[in-house]
Amino acid sequence: MGSPEACAFCEIVAGRAPAHEVLRDDTAVALLDRRPLFEGHTLLLPVEHHETLVDLPPEQIEPLFARAQALAGVMEDVLGAAGSFVALNNRISQSVPHLHVHVVPRNRKDGLRGFFWPRTSYEDDDHAAAIAARLRAGLG
Repeated sequence: MGSPEACAFCEIVAGRAPAHEVLRDDTAVALLDRRPLFEGHTLLLPVEHHETLVDLPPEQIEPLFARAQALAGVMEDVLGAAGSFVALNNRISQSVPHLHVHVVPRNRKDGLRGFFWPRTSYEDDDHAAAIAARLRAGLG
């Protein structure tokens, strides 16, 4: 299962590091990406530390991706996105070695092309908190 004691996402799961949480339950934690592609860019991570999708136990795949599916829907319902981009990296381009699924709101001509993804930032902490609250409310 890797080295959770040195994992930034495990620190968030344990409540020892701050994050703008969108979802938290026994299966997963979803939080806003600190350097989003677009407002609402969310990272979904399993509560248990697993480095890659290959490491995730089979019985945890459906519960994790059911939450990814719900997040993809809320991007459209709450943020008015035309669709979403759902992806994960396994080791290569994985900035934190803890499995995480990117769920990103998308619109036509939003500037995202291929694999060049310019990052943005939230105006301030209050702006990020407001976006997280909207997504959280949309999940019910």
